[in-house]
Amino acid sequence: GDWAKDRLIPDCIRALLKKEKIIIRSPQAIRPWQHVLEPLSGYLKLAEKLYTGCEFAEAWNFGPLDQDAKPVEWIVKRLCDKWGNEASYLIDKGEHPHEANYLKLDCSKAKTKLDWHPQWGLEKALDSIIEWTVAYKEGKDLRQICWQQIEERG
Repeated sequence: GDWAKDRLIPDCIRALLKKEKIIIRSPQAIRPWQHVLEPLSGYLKLAEKLYTGCEFAEAWNFGPLDQDAKPVEWIVKRLCDKWGNEASYLIDKGEHPHEANYLKLDCSKAKTKLDWHPQWGLEKALDSIIEWTVAYKEGKDLRQICWQQIEERG
């Protein structure tokens, strides 16, 4: 349910729902893609530790697996394939503000000190986004879909 503007996945979902082409501006930019449930699980694990003491009161990153660092165009192609229905995209070759080409989160501290690890790879995350969006489009009980997806993570 993230509908923020100028963010890739929400922009893609809006275009898919309207049956419009997805417009991308930085097809080769790489970002740390993950489903929102991943960092939330890390924050919950951190909250448990903080409840028992303050030694965990410091900065933390909860990021995806290294192999899930993919370019924007890869993500958009996958979303279009998963959506079907002739979903497509085009690359806006106009002038755009500068953006970093490669962003990555170092979550090694969370892995070692909290024993936190992402449960879903990128494919599963994208499948879950499409599943939620189809449910939204069909007017299904989104709370139920969210609970289902939380339970799937284990």
